[in-house]
Amino acid sequence: MAMVCLSDFEAYAKKYLPKMAWDYFAAGADDCTTRDENILAYQRIRFRPRMLRDVSMMDIRTKILGSEISFPVGIAPTGFHQLAWPDGEKSTARAARAMSTCYIASTYSTCTLEEICVAAPGGLRWFQLYIHRNRAASQQLVQRAEALGFQGLVLTADLPYTGKRRNDIRNGFCLPPHMKVKNLEGAFEVCKMNPSFHSLRWRVPHETKTTGLDPSVTWNDIYWLRSLTRLPIIIKGILTREDAELAVGHGVQGIIVSNHGGRQLDEGLATIDALVEVVEAVRGRVEVYIDGGIRKGSDVLKALALGAKCVFIGRPALWGLAYKGEEGLQDVLRILQDEFRLSMALAGCASVSEIGQHLVQFSKL
Repeated sequence: MAMVCLSDFEAYAKKYLPKMAWDYFAAGADDCTTRDENILAYQRIRFRPRMLRDVSMMDIRTKILGSEISFPVGIAPTGFHQLAWPDGEKSTARAARAMSTCYIASTYSTCTLEEICVAAPGGLRWFQLYIHRNRAASQQLVQRAEALGFQGLVLTADLPYTGKRRNDIRNGFCLPPHMKVKNLEGAFEVCKMNPSFHSLRWRVPHETKTTGLDPSVTWNDIYWLRSLTRLPIIIKGILTREDAELAVGHGVQGIIVSNHGGRQLDEGLATIDALVEVVEAVRGRVEVYIDGGIRKGSDVLKALALGAKCVFIGRPALWGLAYKGEEGLQDVLRILQDEFRLSMALAGCASVSEIGQHLVQFSKL
């Protein structure tokens, strides 16, 4: 089967992954409205391409927080990569380094931070953090990441409780016995009492003690994080101008416009629809990135035209791993890279710096 576009990798992953793993990766909250809208919203944006511009030499490089990447697509934090490929996050890190882009490693990795770093020394990596009730465990994770050379700390803000993902409940989702959430081993006494802790299955709010997540986290905890580390802090999960302004006011260096892939609050904004107001609110004071729904190189171009500095892909990275591990993920990134370069050229942009809001308009249909 020729792998021509990202939907080919999606079809392969759906066919060959175990049903429980596929359902976990594919899940959205409730009716999956937001998950699906993340993709559909891109189709309502139209290009205004410019003609007769010299695009014989293309430069698709960009910088995020001062670090150059080969093109403006990174790998978003997702958990449990060993469900997709035996080497898990080690393969993800190798693919990101090979493609000279950024990989955000998840708190819920099935490889340790140390294993990820050894697998791909010198790669550009940020660490994604959930703040847990056990603050000492969260503090230790942040300080481990900094000591290992991670270059950014990504705080996920949209998960005080786990969204209701129906198929995970129906499947009784849990990790196979040989897989562990390596960075949290021993962090919670509940792990010993409840082996299914790592399943992160949906629980009602009064049961948060079984997942360890701290639903009392507020903006003031940004100050706590800043006291622990010199790493730049990027906040993930922002969808409104109000929260974007608060993020800037609390001293973060970046914002990821994200709705957790539609896995948390259903019927919220698609991320590309939320991007414009976030970009307008920050007024260039911090870098703005986006995830959710990116499936083509032209989607990347639309996101950059609306003000994103870089996009991050979640599920497509997992599909690539499911196909051929590190090699499959490189294939996914290479396809996006080639499509992005072509879309830029056809729109009349020879470099990322020429991309702007003049290139797009929202469809009136």
